[in-house]
Amino acid sequence: MSTKLHNYLQGAWVPHDGEGIPQFDAIDGTLISTCGSEGLDYSATLHYARKVGGPALRKMSFQERGRMLKALALFLNEQKEKYYTLSYRSGATRADSWIDIDGGIGTLFAYASLRRKLPDTRWYLDGEAAKLSKEGSFIGHHLMVPKHGVAIHINAFNFPIWGMLEKLSANLLAGMPAVVKPSEVTSYLSEIMVRDIIASSILPEGALQLVCGSGVGILDDLCEQDVVTFTGSAATGQQLRALPSIIQHSVPFNMEADSLNAIVLGPDVEPGSVDFDLFLKEIRREMTAKTGQKCTAIRRIFVPEDRIEAVQNALSKMLAQTTLGDPRTEGVRMGALVSKPQQQEVRQQVEKLLQHSSLAFGNLDQFEVLGADKTKGAFFAPILLRNDQPSKYTNTHQIEAFGPVSTLMPYRNLAEAIELVNLGKGSLVSTIATADPRFAQEYVMEAAPYHGRILILNEASAKESTGHGSPMPLLSHGGPGRAGGGEELGGLRGIKHYLQRTAIQGHPSMLGQITEVYQVGGAQPEATIHPFRKYFEDLQIGETLSTHKHTVTESDIINFANLTGDHFYAHVDETALEGTPFERRVAHGYWILSKAAGMFVEPRKGPVLLNYGLEECRFTKPVYPGMTIGVRLTVKEKIAQEQRDENDVPKGIVKWLVEVFDQTNETVAIATILTMVRKVEELRS
Repeated sequence: MSTKLHNYLQGAWVPHDGEGIPQFDAIDGTLISTCGSEGLDYSATLHYARKVGGPALRKMSFQERGRMLKALALFLNEQKEKYYTLSYRSGATRADSWIDIDGGIGTLFAYASLRRKLPDTRWYLDGEAAKLSKEGSFIGHHLMVPKHGVAIHINAFNFPIWGMLEKLSANLLAGMPAVVKPSEVTSYLSEIMVRDIIASSILPEGALQLVCGSGVGILDDLCEQDVVTFTGSAATGQQLRALPSIIQHSVPFNMEADSLNAIVLGPDVEPGSVDFDLFLKEIRREMTAKTGQKCTAIRRIFVPEDRIEAVQNALSKMLAQTTLGDPRTEGVRMGALVSKPQQQEVRQQVEKLLQHSSLAFGNLDQFEVLGADKTKGAFFAPILLRNDQPSKYTNTHQIEAFGPVSTLMPYRNLAEAIELVNLGKGSLVSTIATADPRFAQEYVMEAAPYHGRILILNEASAKESTGHGSPMPLLSHGGPGRAGGGEELGGLRGIKHYLQRTAIQGHPSMLGQITEVYQVGGAQPEATIHPFRKYFEDLQIGETLSTHKHTVTESDIINFANLTGDHFYAHVDETALEGTPFERRVAHGYWILSKAAGMFVEPRKGPVLLNYGLEECRFTKPVYPGMTIGVRLTVKEKIAQEQRDENDVPKGIVKWLVEVFDQTNETVAIATILTMVRKVEELRS
């Protein structure tokens, strides 16, 4: 690795000018590399992303971009040991680096899997169509398409890989290019991974650019199509959010800031119990993982006032077992802070907190370090503070020491616990250790407005729980107020941040042709041959099969009841219908659906491989003996599927709209069914 980091801009690796910003080993203080961004042409960089990367990504469908993410995740997974080796120099242990490295790659995999919930198109339909006219000839829908700008990601020092990949996962799947600006403290880790990504040629050119230095001026040339995401301190984020380029162009600015996250011990949890031990272990893990340098780390600990001594004693014993030192030394469980300046910053914040708190455990100066020189590295021992009057001395709810530091505080009742937790003015996450659902419900209802996530911790979920400090790809990561007011991840929610939602209006046929999804009320040309005889490529959106008719009999209902064991009174006992919506014995809803399938299915072997499932189904009108029903089967949507290997059958998923109607042409049932259908390309290859 060169001692001079390069920026990757406009398709080339560019060294920084001048001496640059030095990056030091957190363990021994030796120079790792230098980085810089002075003199870079950010206007050209953003233009390149918009004109080269954006169009290339937008040519791809969601399915294609999802497969691209999967390929990238598989590739990086093969390279990851080199990232672990370098990550030790940031002060991280192997377990700490797992969060950053495997966690980041795992997020790529998770977002790649989301392609299965997205269409094989370049657009995404959001929600359901809105009927805007009496006769149904004028409707509206919400369409989401990739923005034509660039996502600028400004990341924090604590997760140089996860912070980058979790944001890239969403914008790349959405179809938007990115310029990544990692912290200049640890950008050496981001650079080595980006070098591998670029060398792999998995991403189209212009989809990813990298700025390793301070990035001053990177937000000066924004336009209305761009998006900015920021992770870091609340003060810095607020300054960036107020920039004229953000305000003038109404640029979406997603902020995820460090917050004073809390954990609460429920009054039902007794010392010595399993849940009590889980509570203590969660605190120890969150105080020592990444040496406390996590935006989700537990900073405030609230316990019933009659248990504060028990918690302090037990937690102090656990923290005393934490071995501090070079993470490559056997037996070390906690490494160093990321840098000497960070070490000094944490110390200053602890000294401020000590103005109204006492030292319950730890020492700012007297502690042992294994395998390293304490004076050369950025080591900091676990510190547990205690504030016995948290309602009076509120600096605990305002000052954050971004290291292995937390404050223990008592509460008298649930209302006070909630009030104290909410004094954090907005947090990413809080945890409550309890098995009492009433306590948990009240806490969630009153604390949720101040939190992005709440974990209920107890023995029942502990075995598989990912813990307090682990943002999950399918759940939102962010929080209100001090935490920044933004959201990241959250599954499909995450990609919508990079899409423009636009309402489209018109005739159902036109909207169906635009979106390639059949809209109710649109043209339904009658199929000349049975649709089940057609291959995936040959099926046309909107083509419809109208079936023969069937007159319902009481025998139909009785036989279905006997076959299924569904003897619900409305189907079998006409004497029990008083006070119900039914006039007489009524057909089972699932009989209607089953009968419909029997009416529209083509029995001979053909391109249809199997029934893949049922997405939605409603029974809209009672069906009585003597009524005559028919079915309209319409091609609603087609989603191509990738081949898992060379032996896999080329195929796709077809969504069919099933409308069951009676002799008055009124709908009695409506459903969307899915089938797996062969592609004709299998025969041509």
